[in-house]
Amino acid sequence: MLNKVRGYMDQYGMLEPGDRVIVALSGGADSVSLLMILHEIAPELPVFLRAVHVNHGLRGREADRDEAFVKELCLRLCIPFIAVHCDVKGLAQQRGVSEEEAGRDFRYEIFEKAASDWDKEAGGVCAAKIAVAHHAGDNTETILHNLVRGSGLKGLSGIKPVNGRRIRPLLCADRGEIRDWLLQRGEAWCEDSTNQSRDYTRNRIRNEILPLMESLVNIRAAEHICSAGGIIGQADAYLERQAQKVWEEANRTGSAHSCFGSGAAVQDNLYTGQWMPDAEEGVSLAQINLDVFRQQDEIIRIYLLRHMLEIAAPGRKNMTHCHFKQLDALAHRPVGSRICLPAGVRGEVGYDVLRVMGGREEYGIWSGRGEGGKSGAVEKKLQMKKFLFQKDAEIPKNQYTKWFDYDRIKNALSVRTRREGDYLTLPGGGHKTVSRYMIDEKIPREQRDKILLLAEGSHVLWVVGHRISEYYKITDDTETILQVTYDGGENHGR
Repeated sequence: MLNKVRGYMDQYGMLEPGDRVIVALSGGADSVSLLMILHEIAPELPVFLRAVHVNHGLRGREADRDEAFVKELCLRLCIPFIAVHCDVKGLAQQRGVSEEEAGRDFRYEIFEKAASDWDKEAGGVCAAKIAVAHHAGDNTETILHNLVRGSGLKGLSGIKPVNGRRIRPLLCADRGEIRDWLLQRGEAWCEDSTNQSRDYTRNRIRNEILPLMESLVNIRAAEHICSAGGIIGQADAYLERQAQKVWEEANRTGSAHSCFGSGAAVQDNLYTGQWMPDAEEGVSLAQINLDVFRQQDEIIRIYLLRHMLEIAAPGRKNMTHCHFKQLDALAHRPVGSRICLPAGVRGEVGYDVLRVMGGREEYGIWSGRGEGGKSGAVEKKLQMKKFLFQKDAEIPKNQYTKWFDYDRIKNALSVRTRREGDYLTLPGGGHKTVSRYMIDEKIPREQRDKILLLAEGSHVLWVVGHRISEYYKITDDTETILQVTYDGGENHGR
């Protein structure tokens, strides 16, 4: 085990003599094994270790037990130890994300801070590294999770052995090997009871789906999935380089452009006047000549869009392969076409360019001509924001503020007027066309082409000012809310 991990670290150049390493130490078998292995390897190079433990405040006495255990372990090994406490439940509510995501983000923030603080102590000689205990099983789970979520090649390539200052020495070992090694050495670890909970997707993949695949399909399923991830990663890196060459050439010839400025400046200089970001809000933008973009193979276009997104909205989450496909489809539509994607990302077709823009997650979406609908002098705006659903929360009764089950929305939303094929879902699961609905509600014919619709494709979430689709209503299973407000939520004329 020790030789295997040492060879893997050498293969990816994880450590150099004199490196400083922050070890992410939870107290579980994986992180204890990581600490023990690095502790044995440290004198050889040499490298210097510090351990950081994050107590999420979610498991009460069990969490306190873990903290006491890792503190005692570090004292025994003479490794400097830091423990940080966090109210993850409160942080999740504050950030509008799940507890799982809030905890993960907070841990990495703490690890990064510990590494940066150590850099300052050392006078910035070299950046401290962060060692985390992901193993081969975690990699398999990540690949499967990303596959079913609709990821592109980057997600399907799995976890990187080295990513910036983060290193993952145990990716070459599986869970069984790690535990056997600890048992042979007589080392204890802490079991996290939440690892058995069905509330977390990864636990269901680990405890139910993968064992089923191994028993019914192939006993080496996990190994083969990891191997495929490595091959996919090589393909991903190659395609990324090819797209980068296209972007650099387009930028050199003036066919590509990126900028950052106030919403007003961007709207005056680069927009067609359809999008309405707040004037004081900074908006970042990447654009490319449509002819240059369209002449590329589809896979290179997707990678170009990924590059543009990283410029316009660096670090944005919840962007899956289907969203890039929607941006690619947008590039083949008429001037003025546009879409809204998660996390405030927007796309627009100009006269000869495709633009990808980043902004706030709460923003004015639309003003002007309805996408694919009939023209209308609409001057109002819809505002959207996303947050976690509290089960005791009261659903708004306001006619112009509506809540929708965000988890049921799978594709980009559009805000437009009606078009043929639009429909609403009725109680019981039946459908009714929007045209039939408007007739049944006795909406005057002259008003029907002026009423805004919030739609996912042809499925209408909301006939603004009227009813919402039964399919997107809040239920006991709802986890995340999409709140949509029309023109400040005031109940005035449409």
